[in-house]
Amino acid sequence: MRKVAVCVVFPMLAAGLLTGCGISIPADPEGTLERVRDGHLRVGVSTNAPWAETRDGAEPAGIEPDLVRKFAATLPARIQWSEGGEQKLVDELKRGNLDIVLGGLTKDTPWAEKVAVTAPYAEATDEHGETHKHVMATPPGENAFLLELEKFLARQEVVQP
Repeated sequence: MRKVAVCVVFPMLAAGLLTGCGISIPADPEGTLERVRDGHLRVGVSTNAPWAETRDGAEPAGIEPDLVRKFAATLPARIQWSEGGEQKLVDELKRGNLDIVLGGLTKDTPWAEKVAVTAPYAEATDEHGETHKHVMATPPGENAFLLELEKFLARQEVVQP
């Protein structure tokens, strides 16, 4: 019983001490959340209807671009859209040139080894009857930004397409 108490108290004590030293947990080593607030949210979009669709000369449409617009409004931030294939967008995310990548990514995405992904925020059943849990990708290590996005997504009601 004593070990459990120590295991629970010590992390809380450590977090309290770190907070008192001006260290914020979770942190963004590259300052993504702070940079995006009242600034620009750089979003990469890969077409995967109905989750995200790119259209010549128009802003992206679909479930995820609509969610990201609502998220940006909470910061508030203006969105800079980039379109491309998943490989290109994930590479840009890893380099720090994008803040979010979307396009119907699912929890079992192979990109999770290279970037951070949100907790699943929606489930959808495909034409084969398989259920998929949907996520968005963010820069690796930018945990305050990831947490802010996850808290937002948790409050949303996403209707299965």
